[in-house]
Amino acid sequence: MLTIGRTLMTNPKLLLLDEPSEGLAPLLVERILERTQELKKLGLTLMIAEQNLEFSLQVSDRVYVLERGEVSYSGSASDLAQNEELQHQLLSV
Repeated sequence: MLTIGRTLMTNPKLLLLDEPSEGLAPLLVERILERTQELKKLGLTLMIAEQNLEFSLQVSDRVYVLERGEVSYSGSASDLAQNEELQHQLLSV
């Protein structure tokens, strides 16, 4: 969280986040989700590597699923969110 704050002080055009929800209490995950949504609304480009599907779908426009280093799916987050069969196929959700 400190690293994210320090990075934002530099007024970046792109913010790369690697597993921002990992190991955090659910309340903190919700706060980070809210802040990333706010940053997105302000026009900041975000690239997030995240295993938490719910988190990813709430903040993303596009989704890329990697399997063994290869892109096994790319499409809109809303399409993936609405297709439970595809989620199960790709992610065993």
